[in-house]
Amino acid sequence: MDQTKEQDEDYGYNLFPDRKKSKYKKGSIGESLFTFNHKCQVMLQFAIETSPYAKLLLGAMKNSGCTVYKDRHFSCEDCDGTVSGGFDATTSQIRAANLSGDCSFTNELSRFNFGLKQHHQECVRGRALRSILAVRKVSKEEAEKVVDEVFDSCFNDHTPFGRIPHSKKDAKFAYRDFENRDRYFANL
Repeated sequence: MDQTKEQDEDYGYNLFPDRKKSKYKKGSIGESLFTFNHKCQVMLQFAIETSPYAKLLLGAMKNSGCTVYKDRHFSCEDCDGTVSGGFDATTSQIRAANLSGDCSFTNELSRFNFGLKQHHQECVRGRALRSILAVRKVSKEEAEKVVDEVFDSCFNDHTPFGRIPHSKKDAKFAYRDFENRDRYFANL
């Protein structure tokens, strides 16, 4: 890919104003106590230690040989409100929407948004589409085309969960299965 074209691409980084200069010096007491970054770091550590989603994903990455460093692989940034978190803006958001639990029946019911036939798929498709539109400067038609092209393969890929975790309870079961995956074959 042409470097100038790559540099001109908008990957949604402008949605994260925290990347701009802070009034506190990096690493200072003021930064650590009086900024969003401090609260985010505490919440990040709590999620890493307690969330079955995070524990399973981090365990799978470690098992694949990828050492995860909190300071390198996670970024606490204040965003403009159109996004509340996410993954790399350059890749497909279908797996994130499918495996996050955000399209669970109870979440959709609380939003008064539910249906009977293939509702989970439609929720995932809609969330992935909105995510792409929030972080990329593309037309709705172009985003829909991209989502449709890869939807089936991404939607059916549940790795490393082995199932769609519709709730935190499902995620705990998936994490337990992941932790015990080699136990059954150890004595063979």
